[in-house]
Amino acid sequence: MAHLLIFDALNLIRRLHAALGKQALDEQALLIATQQRLMTTVQGILQEVDPTHVIAVFDGEEPSWRHQLYPAYKQGRPPMPPELQHGMAALQDSLWQCGVDSLLTEGDEADDLIATLSQQLTQRQQQVTLISTDKGFCQLLPSGLQIRDYFNRRWLDAAFVAEQYGVTPEQLVDFWALAGVNGSNIKGVSGVGAKSATRLLQQYGSLEQILVADPTESRALQLVQHQVDNARLAQTLVRLRLDIPLGFNLKAIRYSPPTAPTVGGRS
Repeated sequence: MAHLLIFDALNLIRRLHAALGKQALDEQALLIATQQRLMTTVQGILQEVDPTHVIAVFDGEEPSWRHQLYPAYKQGRPPMPPELQHGMAALQDSLWQCGVDSLLTEGDEADDLIATLSQQLTQRQQQVTLISTDKGFCQLLPSGLQIRDYFNRRWLDAAFVAEQYGVTPEQLVDFWALAGVNGSNIKGVSGVGAKSATRLLQQYGSLEQILVADPTESRALQLVQHQVDNARLAQTLVRLRLDIPLGFNLKAIRYSPPTAPTVGGRS
């Protein structure tokens, strides 16, 4: 059986960079330290997971379909530090030295690329492990994806979703459609917070059922039904796409441990 290991690359890199940034390092030294920490981290994960295939997925630089649909998407999010942006090629080279190729396409978010790739394998009963702290991927848990939060040493699984949100993984897209996602500036339904979203989904099961329920039953129902367009927009934005053209087959990302990785260039 194939076991694909996917690195949510910018998620990993930015957290390593932020942790190292607490030290008194200049920009160049910080980038070099991030490169080195990235290599040791990736090598450790590769040894632990022992995958047959591996890929690191990055965001494209062009605005995605979400920005086109909703121009305020991710508005207000802190930009990537310039030195990290300028050093991205060197960081991708460090991954290559570990035997990990990079995947990115212009105009596509890493989230959609990861969702598409993982779905293709889990549908064929293959094992897929994702290294990420992004809880948005938990909507893919029903397909069989395993999500490892490396920094908190935990699995983002159905038990985590139940504890964090009070709903099932199958209900997460509707949960965020109601409550919104602050980190991405997705508003959801004004006046309906996380607690109300959980209560509504526990009682009615889905956004569709909420929209056809008797509005006199609660104020929260009225809010959702009066803001159906907001809920539908948020639902579309948070749902990961599974149909991004990838342009390669599994053989291209088979993992072969490098014989002698060195910092500074491809061997």
